[in-house]
Amino acid sequence: MKKSILLVLVLATALTAGLYSLPKVVVQNENKQLGGRSSAQTSGSGMVTGDSTSTGGHVGDTGNADLHQEPVTPEQQRRMETLQRQYASAPAAGKSAAASELITFFRSVSRYDSAAHYAEEIAKLEPTEQNWLRSGDQYFEAYGFAVDEQKAAYLGEKTRAAYQKALDKNPNLLAAKANMAMTYVSTQNPMQGITLLREVLQQDPTNELALFNLGLLSMRSGQHTRAIDRFRQILVTSPGNRKAQFYLGISLAEAGQKEEARKVLAQVKTQEKDPQILAAIREYEERLK
Repeated sequence: MKKSILLVLVLATALTAGLYSLPKVVVQNENKQLGGRSSAQTSGSGMVTGDSTSTGGHVGDTGNADLHQEPVTPEQQRRMETLQRQYASAPAAGKSAAASELITFFRSVSRYDSAAHYAEEIAKLEPTEQNWLRSGDQYFEAYGFAVDEQKAAYLGEKTRAAYQKALDKNPNLLAAKANMAMTYVSTQNPMQGITLLREVLQQDPTNELALFNLGLLSMRSGQHTRAIDRFRQILVTSPGNRKAQFYLGISLAEAGQKEEARKVLAQVKTQEKDPQILAAIREYEERLK
């Protein structure tokens, strides 16, 4: 398959803001996307996580700097060091505020695992539902950009631990449970993730995130008919959901339902502006002629 087609078959891991928005992924390794987390993955910004000690890394460093990550500028390096000194010297009452500044900074330079580290520090200082949920969200985002299996496994564990603390305080955090489920995909127990997603749907049969994730997992395993069903379910309650429409069109194409696939993709094309998504649609349209 061509890269612009493979980009639609994203490994279903990163979401909160990543997986559940239209993908901006340039796939660099087919095996990474369709069968495991073994090679580099980039975001629409052109950066991926993988903090090293020279850029303020704190989380699960495997000792291998990410070859695709853009280095911080000297000005950014100075800003980072200043913020870290302020955090280190802050009194207990000021630690959370100092950590929040570091989160904002690390997110601005796409160092998502370092941002997650400081979100966890805040949660440790103030172990509220909201803070543990924020920590889980930050680790989940970092997990979605993890480069190698060791870092992905580490960040997946951190994601689950943070979300579990939030869920212990409020079992009805369905988005947290749906996100947590996706971290099991590349573990020794991927069915645990499916089980969690089904639990979400038992509580909320129309939960779009759970349906969307199950749809992507079905695509990933080649079960395109099941994927079609999941994306159709979303469109029953959210007919204008372009994300679901896009993946429905791809699933229909892969299932050989060419006429309907052409109609769905043509509709998405009239609304979509992302050049990579449009490129993928054009390639599918060529295949569907």
